[in-house]
Amino acid sequence: MLLPDDLLWTDEHAWSPAVASTSYLITGALLIQSALRQAGRPITLMGAPDMAWVTRATVEQLRAWAAIPVSAASGRFALTFADGRAFTVAFRHGDTPIESEPVLGIPARSGGDFYRLTLRFLEI
Repeated sequence: MLLPDDLLWTDEHAWSPAVASTSYLITGALLIQSALRQAGRPITLMGAPDMAWVTRATVEQLRAWAAIPVSAASGRFALTFADGRAFTVAFRHGDTPIESEPVLGIPARSGGDFYRLTLRFLEI
């Protein structure tokens, strides 16, 4: 499925691969333990109010995919941006993985009615 290429990656620069913990030793010296995260980067894609609309049918398909539990064989998806960057992602089940609202602000019933979309993924 092709997603609109004008979805905004809202948390693209809000994550660092470096993680650290600090503590003090009994001598009073500072101990810093640091490493690189191997996975877990959040990828939140959000449509602006006047951009990146999708049909109700697309929302329903995304909801079905978001209902798949993550395992070694399922729940993993390829996400490729228009600039060629590619990620293996899963829906962030710990958060609300999909939010959608009808563009017109009234109940949308037809598969062709348009929605604004927010998707929450986790790079794995």
